[in-house]
Amino acid sequence: MLRLLGDKPLGARDAPAVSRVLNSDPVSMCMVAARFESHGIEPRLLGGELWSASDPERSLCFSGANMIPLRGSPDDLSHFADRAVANARICSSIVGESGLAMSLWERVDDDWGPAREIRPVQPLMALSGEPLVEPDPQVRLVTLDDLDTYLPAAVDMFIGEVGVDPCAGDGGRSYRRRLASLIAARRVFARFEDGQVVFKAEVGSMSRAVGQIQGVWVDPCMRGRGLGAAGTAAVASAIAARGRVPSLYVNSFNLPARAAYERIGFTQVGTFATILID
Repeated sequence: MLRLLGDKPLGARDAPAVSRVLNSDPVSMCMVAARFESHGIEPRLLGGELWSASDPERSLCFSGANMIPLRGSPDDLSHFADRAVANARICSSIVGESGLAMSLWERVDDDWGPAREIRPVQPLMALSGEPLVEPDPQVRLVTLDDLDTYLPAAVDMFIGEVGVDPCAGDGGRSYRRRLASLIAARRVFARFEDGQVVFKAEVGSMSRAVGQIQGVWVDPCMRGRGLGAAGTAAVASAIAARGRVPSLYVNSFNLPARAAYERIGFTQVGTFATILID
């Protein structure tokens, strides 16, 4: 189909098929589903393009700031790779179900590599029912008035997790706008003590079915006191109160975080991989 269309992104007539794919696995496809449900399939509003090598229900990939392969055979992944390297790279990472993400990376490595970091095993977890850890009652929604106080903690988390300073380049204006947008959407949570953030987390993607938690961080001086587990339980409860399934994915090597999430009641439902690209 794409050869006939000149490799154009999917359009309105493909939306029902795309919707069926995204609904088939709401937890693993939350990042793309949240965008699709809010903005539709038109690339300018979606913030990226949806590609298929044949039929969207068999072959689907999102190409934007992140490249997210959602479904496809080895031949489909080769098609996505050829299409991706034919133009200037716009993504800073490949992320998604581990088998798909790693296979796609193998096909673009010669053109886009070396990767800054490859995280091939990231347990994808979801919470069914109430948290098994008592939610921290002092964790609350962050307001725009809190932004200046919240920002240093968010920057510290980002550098620790991604390995780059989100304030580099434009002095942090873009990152600040991103945080302000999440705050306005009531998707940023923190515990404050003495005017400082001691726990933070964000709901990075919110589809109709799932809320995906990201950016969990505890002040290094306060670690080992259970703030991470209790705070994440509070965020999970807030997501469940909005009628969504709380979800997250975590690096396999982050054993303390994995143990905390398991204490809360999160169970593994899949495996993601992330390839960070300079």
